[in-house]
Amino acid sequence: MEKLLVGVSSEIGPLQTVLVHSPGPEVERMTPEHVERALYSDILSLSSAAEEHIVLKQLLAKSATVLEVKDLLTEVLKLDKVKEDLVRRIAAKEKVNAEVDFLLQMSPVILATQLIEGVALKRDNLSRYLSDERYSVRPLHNILFTRDPSMVLWDEVLIGRMAKSVRERESLLMEAIFTHHPALGINQINPNSLTPDPSFVSRSTIEGGDVLVAREDVLVIGKGSRTSSEGIDFLIEILKAKKSGLKHLIVQELPDSPESFIHLDMIFTFLSQEFCLIYEPLLLHNTKFQTIHISIDNGIVTGIHQRKNLLLALQQIGIDLKPLFCGGKIDPWVMEREQWHSGANCFAFEPGKVIGYERNGYTLDEMDKNGFEIHKADDFLRNGMNYSDFKKLTITMPGSELARGGGGARCMTMPIGREKISW
Repeated sequence: MEKLLVGVSSEIGPLQTVLVHSPGPEVERMTPEHVERALYSDILSLSSAAEEHIVLKQLLAKSATVLEVKDLLTEVLKLDKVKEDLVRRIAAKEKVNAEVDFLLQMSPVILATQLIEGVALKRDNLSRYLSDERYSVRPLHNILFTRDPSMVLWDEVLIGRMAKSVRERESLLMEAIFTHHPALGINQINPNSLTPDPSFVSRSTIEGGDVLVAREDVLVIGKGSRTSSEGIDFLIEILKAKKSGLKHLIVQELPDSPESFIHLDMIFTFLSQEFCLIYEPLLLHNTKFQTIHISIDNGIVTGIHQRKNLLLALQQIGIDLKPLFCGGKIDPWVMEREQWHSGANCFAFEPGKVIGYERNGYTLDEMDKNGFEIHKADDFLRNGMNYSDFKKLTITMPGSELARGGGGARCMTMPIGREKISW
């Protein structure tokens, strides 16, 4: 694979390269008893979820290079030193050191599969025979949501520090891929390796669903159940150390429940230089959750101020967006239902051209009323339409199954490269 251009300076620049993971057996290797531990609210049908995800990949591939996590992982596992180091780090973190020799004997492709789909527990003694566990190395039920364990910020990649232990291995896999894959040479920001204070590290969490690159000088970050204030403080220290001119962090507090508010991108996404998609009841009318503007200029925090809401905070630094309402404007119950099924979680592959779930009809009506032409995926995959024929466009993909996993098109995509745009 040739060296790829890596860099993301906005949420909406024309997509060049994107990282995804096609759902496999890991998404259904759970029972109702294990759903909560797996961070799901329901049990997915693999066949249906896989069919829906194929549509997303095909839509992305029409304008960008689409990379699969397992393919990249397989490539880096061909390097013996990387393979041994990664296996031993995973075994130590998950307390499965007895599996190290067994895992190291596997070929790269089999090991990559096992590290994602899970390693069956060997029933070779009484304790294991009686164990309720089915896997010694548990499946990565959430790796479908590639947005979270790593994120490209401008010209570097930030390795996520996951809030839940069930997702920690995802970050280790992303760290190995971005460190060792020859096509992805890029500097890393890693809270696991750069923070000297162990107690601070234990409280420092940051996930990609909470981090939005608005502009060359602006990050929008959610602080909630998955990204802590310490995680944001870590990022502030990184930006201070760079002394790279004026940077703005707009921090939006989020509630810990319901689980549909897990990340900022479940209530706010950028659509273009003019429009964003929001869950209005929380962002515009709930003063309990603060919006905080932090400015950093050449290594010094020059201001920390509360703002009335996220949109006004962005407006004050020159990003003036018209909000479109997830679930429409009329019925709060409809808004709540469509937000639950990732109605606000759209993915922009060009300014004003986005992908979202077809099930969220009121959200789509709202977008249509504001000039976003609504078309089904098949119009582009089967019927010959082209993205270039539209100025503003929403492509709808099936999502009856994927939405039950708790994420939408943005959650399932991690842009590695985007073209720069002007504001």
